[in-house]
Amino acid sequence: MLRTDRVVDELNGALHALFAEDARLFLLGEDILDPYGGAFKVTAGLSTKHPDRVISTPISESGIVGVANGLALTGNRAIVEIMFGDFAALCFDQILNVSAKSVSMYGRRLSVPVVVRCPVGGNRGYGPTHSQSLQKHFIGIPDLVLHELSPLHDTLRVLRRVLADGRPCMFFENKPLYGERSLTPGPIDDLFGYDFIDEDGNWARVSSDGSEGTVLLITTGGLVPRALEAARTLLLEDETDVTVAVCSQLYPFLPDPILGDVARAEHVLVVEEGTPGGTWGAEVAQRLGEACWDRLEHPVGTVSSRDAIVPAARHLERQVVVQTQDIVDAVRGRVATCTR
Repeated sequence: MLRTDRVVDELNGALHALFAEDARLFLLGEDILDPYGGAFKVTAGLSTKHPDRVISTPISESGIVGVANGLALTGNRAIVEIMFGDFAALCFDQILNVSAKSVSMYGRRLSVPVVVRCPVGGNRGYGPTHSQSLQKHFIGIPDLVLHELSPLHDTLRVLRRVLADGRPCMFFENKPLYGERSLTPGPIDDLFGYDFIDEDGNWARVSSDGSEGTVLLITTGGLVPRALEAARTLLLEDETDVTVAVCSQLYPFLPDPILGDVARAEHVLVVEEGTPGGTWGAEVAQRLGEACWDRLEHPVGTVSSRDAIVPAARHLERQVVVQTQDIVDAVRGRVATCTR
C-alpha cells in the first residue's frame, strides 16, 4: 500500500530521526541551511533544530568530503550532500584514497562512518552535467559500500545500518524518485504486491499474486517506477509474468537471497540507468551467471541507457536515458528470440 509520505519526505524524516538519536552526527553540504534546505529540500528543518551540526560549505566537493573524513576519524559521524551526483567526480580522490582506505590501511580496522548522498539520474531535463548515473565508477573499491534510495525500502533502517557498519557509503538517490510515494510491504495496486526475501530487508521482490514470473528483472530503487510499469504492460498486453527484484545495497553485491528466483526464471535481465561498459549490471550478471550457470536456461541479460551524454532537450533525453518502453522491448526481444 502507499505510505502518505513522498520518498523525499521519508528521506528528510530519516535524517531528522538520525540527528535526534546521535549527537555525534554532522551534515555538510552546499546551500543546505534553512530556509532553502538543499536543492531538493531533503535537509529542510535540520539546521533550525541542530544549528551546530548542520554546516553549509563553500563550493568544494573535495573539501566537503575531506572535512567529513576528518570528523569520522575523530569519533564522529558525517553525512555529506553532493548537490548533484555528477559532482562526485570532484571528490573521487577523497572517497577512494581517504574514506575507503582509512578503514584498513593503518594496521587495524577503523570505523569511517561517512555517507555521501548523491542525487543522480535523468528524466528532468537538467542536461549533460546534472543528469548522470555514476554508480559504476565507485564499484570495486575495497571497503566502500554503495546503496540506492528506494520507494520499497525503509530509508531510516538503511541509513542506520550504513552508519553502524563503519565503512564509508555512497548513497545514490534517483532525482525523479523524490516525488514518488513510498510503499509498504503488501499490495501495491490491483496487480502487484511486494515483500522482502531476506531478514536484513535488502532484497524487495515485486510480483503478481505472489507468483514466480517467467521473467525476472533485477534493478535498483531509482528504476522501480519504470520497471513496475514495464511489468504491468507485459502482463496485460503479452501475458508475460514478470517479477521485479530490487536491492538496496548495490555493492558489495549480495546475491544469495535472489539465487532461487534466478534459477527458476526463464529469462533474467538486470536493468540500470547508467551507460554501458564496466557497470553494476555487468557485475551482477557475471556474479549470477557464475553462481547459477548449471541452472540458467539463458544467459543473464542487461538493459541500460545509451552510450551517450544526456541531452538537455527532453525529447532527446528520453532517447538516451532508459525508459519503460526500453525495458518492455528488451523483455519482448529476449522472449521472442528464445521461442523461435
